[in-house]
Amino acid sequence: MVEKKNLILISVLVGMLMSAIDTTIVILALPTITDELHAPFLDTIWVILIYLLVLAAFTTQLGRLGDIFGRGRMFNLGFLIFIAGSALSGYSPNVTFLISARAFQGFGAVLLQGNSSAIVADYFPPNERGKAFGITSMGWTIGGALGIVLGGIITTLIGWRYIFYINVPIGIAGLIIGMRYIRDNKKSRTNIDFGGTALLVVLLSTISYGAVEFAGNGLDLVNGLLILIGSILVIPFIILERRVTDPVIVIRAFREKVLSFSLLAATLQAIGYLSVLFILIMYLQGILGFSPLYSSLILVPGYIVSSFFSPMMGKLSDRIGSRVVASTGIFLMAGGVLVYLLLTATSSIYIVVAGSIITGFGGSMFWPSNNSAVMSAAPRELYGSISGLLRTLSNIGTLFSYVIAISIAAISVPRYVAFEVFLGVTKLQGGVSQKFLTGIHAALLTSFVILIFAGVSSLVRGRHDMEKVSESWIQGDKTPKDFSNK
Repeated sequence: MVEKKNLILISVLVGMLMSAIDTTIVILALPTITDELHAPFLDTIWVILIYLLVLAAFTTQLGRLGDIFGRGRMFNLGFLIFIAGSALSGYSPNVTFLISARAFQGFGAVLLQGNSSAIVADYFPPNERGKAFGITSMGWTIGGALGIVLGGIITTLIGWRYIFYINVPIGIAGLIIGMRYIRDNKKSRTNIDFGGTALLVVLLSTISYGAVEFAGNGLDLVNGLLILIGSILVIPFIILERRVTDPVIVIRAFREKVLSFSLLAATLQAIGYLSVLFILIMYLQGILGFSPLYSSLILVPGYIVSSFFSPMMGKLSDRIGSRVVASTGIFLMAGGVLVYLLLTATSSIYIVVAGSIITGFGGSMFWPSNNSAVMSAAPRELYGSISGLLRTLSNIGTLFSYVIAISIAAISVPRYVAFEVFLGVTKLQGGVSQKFLTGIHAALLTSFVILIFAGVSSLVRGRHDMEKVSESWIQGDKTPKDFSNK
């Protein structure tokens, strides 16, 4: 008979799988959506960005709802909202409706993501947590791969609407398990930071909108000001977060060395790695001339490796600690990016496959061990808040990674060509191809440097001792006051 905690892990895995799939499943469907809904591409691109923006802005606060009202209740509500948002997205009669439905779907994904790590930490003791996070990380990496591949297959065979409809039966299965087995935690006293959330939404939205407009139309006064205003708003946001009792980003939590450097490593990894995925798709489509579906299939081996080894690496981190495993993983990912720097206009696809396997194996080491370090360094009363903070920082990194990839592509070649390359509807020739390749190398080198900084952050965080952390919980040494801003 399957243990209760393993059934709970299955429900969390399904939630992570679905929310991850929908970060990438739309990419290869964008040309069809743009055509069928008669929408400008600069509008259609927000079908992706609005989902990432909601995840980046709200994960911490909606994760905190689990601390206030119960994680089981909020997690299952996330399933309901995600299922409804998926159905509405599939039904969409126009692009405005689709963008709105994707935002609604994003709130469901936020509730799933924001409470997932906390639920794992509730039901699994510290010495089993790395393995459990390895399994949920497997769901995330499988979801990323499935999203790209399924987006191409489903759109080609039965239509783009079914990339959303597929979530409905999967979500119902996860919801049934969650409602039956996940119980609410003991409630804690915490508040929602409305001011901080509003500032975060504004600064992320202005930077994202300005960057997309820059990529599509070039730099002008309006989008330049938007990017500048969004960047400046970071200062009042940090000042506000230091003063409120229950902030969006728990600034004082960064006083705990293991926690702060683990969170920093997660953020830098997200910024540095996801952009590599988009850059490789543009390389395979725009320079080698492969179809979007074939381009995505070339990257699948790396995801398979990551998914296969994640539980093993999580278990290894339980035995020897997270620092060595996570840091080695990050440096391996950076090494995989160095392999991609060997790419030319006539390279074999096996270079891409080799790089994806190296980065995939590195990811299998980093994600579960780093997640385990974050949650084990957090006080039990703030599991939901810290779980949400981890996903928020990672989602902010994902959003900026996407924007950076599009912007770099638009700088290296004419903007309309960059969008056609991204959509896989054109192949570059001659000098234009070489110029675009130069831009790709610059973007990859940028990602390599960011990943090196992520590795250093992981390495210097200090030793992660599971027994001491567990004992501190038992004795009550860590309290919410340690992480308050009062």
